[in-house]
Amino acid sequence: MVHTLQLLPGKSFPLGATPSPRGTNFAVYSAAAHAVDLCLYEAAQPDHEIARVRLSRSEGDVWCAFVAGVKPGTLYGFRAHGTSAAMNAKKLLVDPYAKVIVGCADGRADMHSHAGREALPGCLDNGATMLKAAVIDDHYDWLGDTPPAVPWSETLIYELHVRGFTKLHPRVPAELRGTYAGLCEPVVIDYLKALGITAVQLLPVHQHLDDGWLVEKGLTNYWGYNTLGFLAPHAEYAAAQDGQGVVDEFKTMVRTLHAAGMEVILDVVFNHTAEGGAGGPLLSLRGLDDAAYYARDAGGMLFDCTGCGNTVAAWQPAALRLIMDSLRYWVQEMHVDGFRFDLATTVGRGPGGFDIHGAFFTALAQDPVLAGVKLIAEPWDVGQMDSYQVGYFPKPWRELNGKYRDAVRRFWRGDAGMVPEFAKRLCGSEDLYGRAKRGPLASVNFLTSHDGFTMADLVSYERKYNLANGEQGRDGDNDNHSANYGCEGPSDEAAVKTMRRRVRRSLMATMLCSAGVPFITM
Repeated sequence: MVHTLQLLPGKSFPLGATPSPRGTNFAVYSAAAHAVDLCLYEAAQPDHEIARVRLSRSEGDVWCAFVAGVKPGTLYGFRAHGTSAAMNAKKLLVDPYAKVIVGCADGRADMHSHAGREALPGCLDNGATMLKAAVIDDHYDWLGDTPPAVPWSETLIYELHVRGFTKLHPRVPAELRGTYAGLCEPVVIDYLKALGITAVQLLPVHQHLDDGWLVEKGLTNYWGYNTLGFLAPHAEYAAAQDGQGVVDEFKTMVRTLHAAGMEVILDVVFNHTAEGGAGGPLLSLRGLDDAAYYARDAGGMLFDCTGCGNTVAAWQPAALRLIMDSLRYWVQEMHVDGFRFDLATTVGRGPGGFDIHGAFFTALAQDPVLAGVKLIAEPWDVGQMDSYQVGYFPKPWRELNGKYRDAVRRFWRGDAGMVPEFAKRLCGSEDLYGRAKRGPLASVNFLTSHDGFTMADLVSYERKYNLANGEQGRDGDNDNHSANYGCEGPSDEAAVKTMRRRVRRSLMATMLCSAGVPFITM
């Protein structure tokens, strides 16, 4: 516990909480704030504020202070004072540079801040219940860890969900199932090695929240595409119970996979955040500097090309710096080997739309830390004239080839006239990547992913049945290029089962024999 606070002039770099033997430096960006407070909490009593510090504004609109005696493990949050409609000093805000986030605040009314400051829930102070960042010590014994550095020509990607992959595994200890530590178990490593894969692509492991509308239905955001902390591993996927343990457990997972010869690729969601649309919760970026982080249209409304209520303005300095700092952190401190960018067209946008010469691509291309990592784009976003960008990302990007997926599905379904396009996809999609001399290894060839039908669904259903989530089948793509081969859904008919097995084998054989980088879903 901090008994007597000694404040010293802080440093504006690096952003976030940086501990040292004498204390911790805190720094947070906000050009919009008139004042910023740092609130400190003990890990053992996270609902009790033990100190509050008024930060000083430095050059570059960074608010900072060095607080002597603050050690790793201390919890903290910020309160921003200002006239922006999004600001409300009654709301504790998560540090955008938090390296771990603890607590649970999904769906609570006191996360919201309405225009009328005296109206509930805007007038509720949520310091006691709000999520908090923890000060983290970056030191870790990597035991000589080195990246496998598998060339693209030998890469085979395996997409998996940290929680789902081991949650029901009978040979993983019960206390480790569904965790980073669970992926380190010998039975899991042996299975992955037996598959012959060279890289695991982890579905989102950035700290994320369940959407409020899902919480109201008693549901969860299983996939995790609702990010709150771009530098923080999702704490619920850890067996460890403390913040430092969460970070160290993630590092141990990476070290273990590397020792087995497998790279670690993260599915990252920089296109939007968990703060959602105009009525969404006040969690972090919005309360610190809404205009610096989120895109708006000509009418001043939140620009939404993600379908999630907001769009991170990756071309603006503060947002771009956060994204770049996040990527460097995961490479330098967490030793990951690459990234798959969710709705990457959004991240590549500028004020005028998608731009391969824009701020994000330019910053990434010249960054020495990120020069050797694997970069994979999901080359589309939602609802704009320039949303679908398959084939248009710059070198050295690779792309999830949606045209490959659709053509191979349709060919094996028996659609007429598909032979010419099937041949193009089998031979590396030269029509997409040849014009920029990118070559067939620019194509990440996939047939299924976490989005939409599984391989079993693809040969069992002609339409989707998304009923358990309460959406009555309205969600997801209706155009799956699937077939049921004689019976909609599960079948005991020998002829149906034989045909489905044949088609599944044909689909997988096609992908593994195609020019490009194969991608398999767990």
